[in-house]
Amino acid sequence: MHNEFTAIIEKDEDWYIAYCAEIPGANGQGRTKEECLKSLANAIEMILEDRRKDTLRGIPENAESELVEIE
Repeated sequence: MHNEFTAIIEKDEDWYIAYCAEIPGANGQGRTKEECLKSLANAIEMILEDRRKDTLRGIPENAESELVEIE
């Protein structure tokens, strides 16, 4: 699945700090911009996985679940 999110990146002395505009709580940091973006991507992935698992716990037994791909 392909997804794109907006990373807002700031430089704070020796560190890059980023957050995702679309996903509250997704933050990343690193000594380089690349490290920072990788850290942010990992945070986004963890949050989305957790939200999916949490949502699926409440689905009735007779309901169907399918993935929808957005390109």
